[in-house]
Amino acid sequence: MQFSIVFKTIGLLLMVFSLTQLPPLLVDFIYQQKEAQSFITAFLLTLFSGFILWVPFRNTKKDFRIREGVLVVVSFWFVLSLFATIPFLLSESLRMSFSDAFFESMSGLTTTGATVLAGLDDLPKAILYYRQQLQWLGGMGIIVLAVAILPMLGVGGMELYHAESSGISKERLTPKLTQTAKALWKIYISFTIICALGYYLAGMDAFDAIGHSYSTVAIGGFSTHDASIGYFDSGAIESVAIIFMFLAGINFSLHFFVWQKKNAFTYSQDSEFKTYLFILLSTAVVVGVYLFDSGYYPSISESARQALFQTVSIATTTGFASTDYSQWPFILPMLLIFASFIGACAGSTGGGIKVVRVLLMFKLAMKEIKKFIHPNAHISIKLNQRSVAEKTLISVWGFFSLYVIAFIIILIALMFTGLDQITAFSATAASINNLGPGLGDVAANYGSISDSAKWILSFSMLLGRLEILTLMVLLHKAFWRF
Repeated sequence: MQFSIVFKTIGLLLMVFSLTQLPPLLVDFIYQQKEAQSFITAFLLTLFSGFILWVPFRNTKKDFRIREGVLVVVSFWFVLSLFATIPFLLSESLRMSFSDAFFESMSGLTTTGATVLAGLDDLPKAILYYRQQLQWLGGMGIIVLAVAILPMLGVGGMELYHAESSGISKERLTPKLTQTAKALWKIYISFTIICALGYYLAGMDAFDAIGHSYSTVAIGGFSTHDASIGYFDSGAIESVAIIFMFLAGINFSLHFFVWQKKNAFTYSQDSEFKTYLFILLSTAVVVGVYLFDSGYYPSISESARQALFQTVSIATTTGFASTDYSQWPFILPMLLIFASFIGACAGSTGGGIKVVRVLLMFKLAMKEIKKFIHPNAHISIKLNQRSVAEKTLISVWGFFSLYVIAFIIILIALMFTGLDQITAFSATAASINNLGPGLGDVAANYGSISDSAKWILSFSMLLGRLEILTLMVLLHKAFWRF
């Protein structure tokens, strides 16, 4: 293991991250709510720590191997969450414990959207902005950002990109990895700007529009209000949220190809996109029909509005709320939670198992049924008219196996902390799928659960964000052999 290149890279990344403390500082300057000292201290501590890590190894020229790439990514996400706690800990308006602050920062950076905070409407604007910004940085991934803006990471950048990016295929979109990272971030920033304008034109003020655009495009779910999107009670605002949650849940590589070809029909040629659209629409129809049929809402239009918003929000693992869906007939919250297991598309900012993996597992199941009927038949599994390699199918089943094992262990661990079955199950699903809101005691927020449960869930969030294997590989002894 070449620790010198690991420390050098983490040091560089920390110095880059320190700059993210400056925008909240500007927000505090505008609103004059006396939170400046928290962010100045966080900026200086983060910058100095990164510099201290970087200086001894600044002349290291060694190349990354996959092991160093994995170690950098996992270490940096933990270290980043650690340094992201500083403004929360220093803020006099919050007075958070270290466990709460770490949970909040991990939830933000992993775009989970679970919070321990209540009374968001009364918090300083700088703190509210900072929470939204954490999600935006975590959405596309700060390491992908670093690959885009730090040319010195060119050698070995692919290992970092592979370790952080989601999905079964992590191909370059352009000949150079730096150009790929820049292309992804250009699309990401463009969506954010258009989303913010959409929110503003729909009725949000500038602060809320910018903040919610961050968490919408990142599929994060943090809001500046306790009532989330429901605070605005606006069909226009909900429509903007639905559109951009949906777009952010699509593979950003697909967005790139659409933009490159200038042809929107490219979407319809992608198997994962079609499956993603089918899941969202069919779930929304079922939820809407049940809500109206049960008399929960008096009109078809209101049932359809609430069903569509909550379905897109939960199924894409965003976690916004237009109403308290946990109060709906119990079958519906459970249905939506199970929809979050599927999640968004690979290569998106969403969480969950990912649509393409579920699609491939369905195709594999169909293949086994056909093989049972026709034992001698040669049946290949195709995706977008191409045969899927055997190693890809094995990796999908390997991921799913680790996912199930991890889910069960986390669920049991949470029940050991004293959580009831519904709360423990939904909290596990909400954290490992990077969803955010759960059911039972964690329907509103996570402030009431024990510190031990918060640490377990923090680990679960990171596990989900790094798609399990990247984190679990560190636990294998072979990884550490020199």
